[in-house]
Amino acid sequence: MSQPKTISFPERSPVHDVLKSIDRVYVLVFAIFMGIAILAPGQVVPLGTLTLTNLAHTSMYMIIAIFLLAAIKATGAETMVASVFKGRENRMIVLAALVGGLAPFCSCEVIPFIAGLLALGTPLAPIMAFWLSSPLIDPPTLLITAGALGWKFAIGKSVFAVALGIGGGFAVKYLTVAGYLSNPLKTQNAQQVSSCCSPQIEIPMVDSCASEEKKAEGKPVWIFWKEQSRRTTFVSEFKSNALFLLKWMLFAYTLESLMIEYVPAERIASVVGGEGVTAIIISALVGIPAYLNSYIAPPVVSSLVDQGMSIGSGMAFIIAGAISSIPAMTAVYALVRREVFATYVMLGFSGAVLSGFIYKFIG
Repeated sequence: MSQPKTISFPERSPVHDVLKSIDRVYVLVFAIFMGIAILAPGQVVPLGTLTLTNLAHTSMYMIIAIFLLAAIKATGAETMVASVFKGRENRMIVLAALVGGLAPFCSCEVIPFIAGLLALGTPLAPIMAFWLSSPLIDPPTLLITAGALGWKFAIGKSVFAVALGIGGGFAVKYLTVAGYLSNPLKTQNAQQVSSCCSPQIEIPMVDSCASEEKKAEGKPVWIFWKEQSRRTTFVSEFKSNALFLLKWMLFAYTLESLMIEYVPAERIASVVGGEGVTAIIISALVGIPAYLNSYIAPPVVSSLVDQGMSIGSGMAFIIAGAISSIPAMTAVYALVRREVFATYVMLGFSGAVLSGFIYKFIG
């Protein structure tokens, strides 16, 4: 009796593994310059030089930002965020907006944290204050923004972030008192929420009867280099954040170079270059779907401003994109009830427009 034939599949080659390990963003940048080399060979060197020059200009800010991000993780300082959501509601709203400016969460990463707080029964008002301010600014983003758009713009954005958080928090408080935003969470037992930035983040449920020793475990250790595990965390985070920032900043400055070279300034000016409120509203509307994370957005906005976008429109664009990106809104819609979702979007959009309008006069 003949033995059945077995089908053998060829093993993956080392070249396949290497190609698979290369990040798609680097592949995209390479493809862009390959396209330029084919279609306009004479522009490869000028565009490449402009991209690398701008990247080098921001490198010092990037190094400081990477250090801060790694240190926050190594010390465990992010655990301090939860302590803000204790006490009187008015105090919580103000502190949540202020701490939101220090917490290194993007509009996607903040959602699992928010889900945990909602599941614990934390009032929606301080959560909304943190929710609105956190994606807008943090120390690393402040440095990147300052490097691309100047310290005046970066500080202005920080002020607007906190003001938007506080204003949104108190607006939600009064809406809740009026009975419009009660019971905000769609499912009350969500302890794990998928994020569009990371596959899944677990939100630990806090036990009110936990021992004092367990509570102390959440305190940050500022002198982290004395512990091997924290040193390892610092090195690991420094490396991963360096690769992350290098990747996205290279992509951002590649886009900036292309925009400077190929996008007519008159076209940008015709859409968002006016000095009126209409241009600011349009910029905020464009900023919502055109999600650029807080590291990519400053160089792109800098290029848009150089080509005719008003500084107020630039502020509206960068704030709207950070708060109300489509990936973030998708996750929010799955998490909270429709009235809470609508409030979140309206506060983010109106805050972006108002910030742009104010900055147009002070900028």
